Amino acid sequence: MSILLVILVGVFTGATTVLFGFGGGFVTVPVILLLDSALGPDAAVTAVATSAVVMAVNAAVATAATPRSILLELRGTLPLLMLLGAGGALGALAASVAPPALILWGFVAYLTVTILDALLRPGFLRPLPAQSGRDNAPGERFAIRAGLGAPIGALASFLGVGGSVMTVPLLRRAGKPMMAAAALANPLTLCVSIPALAAFLLTSHASPGGGVLSVGAVDLGAAALLLVGSIPVVVLWRRRPPRLPDGVHAWGYIALLVAVLVTVLARTLWG
Repeated sequence: MSILLVILVGVFTGATTVLFGFGGGFVTVPVILLLDSALGPDAAVTAVATSAVVMAVNAAVATAATPRSILLELRGTLPLLMLLGAGGALGALAASVAPPALILWGFVAYLTVTILDALLRPGFLRPLPAQSGRDNAPGERFAIRAGLGAPIGALASFLGVGGSVMTVPLLRRAGKPMMAAAALANPLTLCVSIPALAAFLLTSHASPGGGVLSVGAVDLGAAALLLVGSIPVVVLWRRRPPRLPDGVHAWGYIALLVAVLVTVLARTLWG
């Protein structure tokens, strides 16, 4: 895969960070699987680990550029944030020793469940009428309970998805517009990805070759190229986000998940 193409993928990763709060995980995992396919089974671990780098940086940049009025909705969520981080570290450690096939097919299974849930269960494609457009009142409980932090963080870092694929639907069903849900997902992703990244940098599970710059299980060369493309888009679009009808925005979220699912299945089944 050419350097220019990887940078262009990074541009798309930056766009998904702003539009969907993904931080890049769902885009970077399939790309790294292709870039590091020579690693064989270890490519799955390297993909998840490298995804953590891209997600941590993109989520940090997006959070820094998010309006304070949105970030204030995270007041009182310190237990949730801490448990997201703890779960992120545990999930990364588990990924470093797990069978690569478990990570790959877990990624596929979770994508499939998420897509079906968004399509079939009320509240995602359209916010529930009783809650539509409602912001958290002072002292009101945040849409995501603290007890969900550890399992969300662990599963997210294990699969390399940053947590947004779990947090955005939860925020959406609490009545948040897609853009607000995506903006709030970025600081939550940051809490997951930083401890996960630290764990991946310390592991020696993968041994990338072929000129790939690596630390631990992380392909730093690929991460750097992706970030060259993504960071300018995150900075620009976080400050001046595209204006999309909420329904179109929600369908775009599902369409992206479907595209990633098809890409991963095609690469896995047909090489």
